[in-house]
Amino acid sequence: MRWITVFLISVILAACGALPAQGPSSAAITSEKVASDAALANYTLIGLDDQAISVLRHYKPQSFANRFGAVPVAGRGTRLGVGDAIHIHIWEAAPDGLFSTERSKQSGIETVIDEAGFIFIPYAGRIRAAGLSVEGLRTTVQNKLIGKAIEPQVLITVLSNQSNSAVVVGDVVKPGRYPISIRGSKLLELVAEAGGAREASYETVVTLKRGSRSGTARFEDLIENPQNNIWVSSGDNILLSHRPRSFSVFGAVTKEQLVPFRTQEVTLAEALAYVGGIRDFTADPAGIFLFRFEEAGLVRQMAPGRFDAHVSAYTLVPVVYRLNLRNADGFLRARFVQMKDKDILYVANHPTAEFGKFLQIISPLISNVSTVNRLEFF
Repeated sequence: MRWITVFLISVILAACGALPAQGPSSAAITSEKVASDAALANYTLIGLDDQAISVLRHYKPQSFANRFGAVPVAGRGTRLGVGDAIHIHIWEAAPDGLFSTERSKQSGIETVIDEAGFIFIPYAGRIRAAGLSVEGLRTTVQNKLIGKAIEPQVLITVLSNQSNSAVVVGDVVKPGRYPISIRGSKLLELVAEAGGAREASYETVVTLKRGSRSGTARFEDLIENPQNNIWVSSGDNILLSHRPRSFSVFGAVTKEQLVPFRTQEVTLAEALAYVGGIRDFTADPAGIFLFRFEEAGLVRQMAPGRFDAHVSAYTLVPVVYRLNLRNADGFLRARFVQMKDKDILYVANHPTAEFGKFLQIISPLISNVSTVNRLEFF
């Protein structure tokens, strides 16, 4: 019966390559073959050492600010437009002028810039107002009245600046159209005028639509990185959306699952704790992998020369971070790595885990063969 034992073991060894697994083992991920495949797959493998963690902690994403960086700064570009309501005050030097009255040497005229961009002033006629600044329109009206009124002086007040406004909608307390101040308004200022976000800031996303361009940023990124709090331009559409964050955990962990963010910040260490930690008998502590997309500018700081100069610093590229928990400092580093929305965390199987599965499969067969051998012996 010994030939039966040899035959069974040979068959099982031949089928060992077909054993089920939760994913690639850490040995495969760190092999030279997979390193060459990384170049073909266009992802970057980065070890989470002290230098990489320092870059991650201090890097401030600015793709949102860069996309809308051409907006005029405060106090520039503010012009009157169709639909704006204005009040025109006209003073004269004598009580018997065109705009003087028995009680006062001045008159006030309220008007709205019509669909053609003009206003009408008695004795001055139709005047183009759209496209002019307040000072530009004041000078134009005053010059038109010279020779008709007695030493005219003009003051213009904007009652409603509908043409220089932006729309704020979505998950805000008071959605609507809000005027942009003459000095200029920043994104957070208009959101504040709309009552602010209804949901938690770390679960809110801001989308800005300007002409054919659009950009999206987490609400908290506007606060933590002031450069993302851009100047608003006339005609902008601002949408606030409630988007709870989550990350996925796979591999040799106690429980594979989709994990929602319970707080504003979740570290890599906390992410592993949420799923009960790694499995003692199957996980490779040196094979903790974090999959996400990062800006090319960030990757260049951790892996110099990784991308050519033609690749924009704000282009999103795939990155795989590797954490080694075999050393005690790995646990300290895990405290400083912040999880992001839609991250994928994978814990690789230890190479010996496959052999353990093999032993579990053949153990009943070996036991049966041993029983038969003992019966033949007797």
